Amino acid sequence: MQVADVLLPEPKIKPVLDPGFRPAALAVRALEGAAKASGKPLDVGVALEQADGSTFCFRRSFLPAGHPAAAANGYFLERLVKFLLWSRGGWKVHVEGSKELADGLRAYYADTETGRFDTMMMGERIYERRFEVVSVDRLPAERATTQALGRHWDGCRIGFDLGGSDRKVSAVMDGNPVFTEETVWDPIKQADPQYHFDGIMDSLKKAAAHLPRVDAIGGSAAGVYVNNQPRVASLYRAVPPDLFQSRIKPIFADLKAAWGGIPFEVANDGEVTALAGSMALGKNAVLGIAMGTSTAAGFVTRDGNITSWLNELAFVPLDFRHEGPRDEWSMDRGVGSQYFSQQAVGRLLPASGIEFDPSLGLPEKLKLVQQRMAQGDVRARRIYETIGTYFGYGLAHFASFYDCDHVLVLGRVMTGEGGNLILEGARAVLAAEFPDLTGRIEFHTPDETSKRHGQAVAAASLPNRKG
Repeated sequence: MQVADVLLPEPKIKPVLDPGFRPAALAVRALEGAAKASGKPLDVGVALEQADGSTFCFRRSFLPAGHPAAAANGYFLERLVKFLLWSRGGWKVHVEGSKELADGLRAYYADTETGRFDTMMMGERIYERRFEVVSVDRLPAERATTQALGRHWDGCRIGFDLGGSDRKVSAVMDGNPVFTEETVWDPIKQADPQYHFDGIMDSLKKAAAHLPRVDAIGGSAAGVYVNNQPRVASLYRAVPPDLFQSRIKPIFADLKAAWGGIPFEVANDGEVTALAGSMALGKNAVLGIAMGTSTAAGFVTRDGNITSWLNELAFVPLDFRHEGPRDEWSMDRGVGSQYFSQQAVGRLLPASGIEFDPSLGLPEKLKLVQQRMAQGDVRARRIYETIGTYFGYGLAHFASFYDCDHVLVLGRVMTGEGGNLILEGARAVLAAEFPDLTGRIEFHTPDETSKRHGQAVAAASLPNRKG
């Protein structure tokens, strides 16, 4: 669906290597402004329901029937629901206020490639139910649960962090790291579950060699995890569905058994990012964002707990232009993985003018850019400046959905001077376009070692030996 240019305003600060970027935050602001100016905005409510009964409600103003740009309502509703699905999660979407929009949304999920991806992921894979969109006269009551996560340091522990290009492990004694290691691997292309099992076991054994005993093991891994089972994870994309069910879903239970049944807990890497930030800062209301192979995120509430939200910001829409970059997995355009990750660096590399071997993988492309940055190459600098502009507008959009005062940013993309440029760019955007957020949001970055290994150390605190 084409959206009128008036609803896709140009940003005051354009990404230097991507001037066509049209931020979601500005588009939503334009839509709500136009709805209010009409004098009779269409009030639409959306509620997402999860398998445990948790329900999240949200309202937004849309354009009334007869408005010259009213045809864009369907697009904006779908982008809103897309954000809610991948930030909150849910198998059932309730729509109040417009049966026509609800019907259009239902058709989108049934008839389009990107819609069917979300339907399959939310319905079959994550919540193991048939995905539904229903039109209702009144939204169900909001219901949400939170839980404590981690912060256990007693005894001898191992923490690991599984990424798409490397795996990290730490040995921790009574809260003090005594060993850390990073190992390059390539899990996304591996169809054999044994590759994944052996790689994780190898890291655990190396850490165990530095401890007198192992009392508990905690893990941080990209993807959606329910009861220590991977439900959706890019790490295992090459594994055939039957082997995913028989070998990958129980992989952490099998590892636990191999270590004698000691406490063993695995959480989404984004949640562990936020946990690491909350513990390091001694503060709550923390949104953690890791720019690594993809984009990981997690959220610690004001009371210091986590929610049942998915926080998979790699899939949320951030760019509303018609021909934004396409995500290779979901096939959707303008989503987080293309802006805050190694994928973003690789995508921007040709536009920067830096010469490179096209056969290089994303980790090698990032290393090349980091080397050029260290040498003072202005072309590398422009890549980081572009990501910084993206980040400022992205954070403004996130702030509409996350009640956060602190944003912790880490991951391989943030390593080195380039990370500072990203934060400078984000601050400039907030000051120019969203001054109310400038005084509210405080940025934090760990030191260089913690940027690379902080998640593994924090993951070690996940299991409760007393519970």
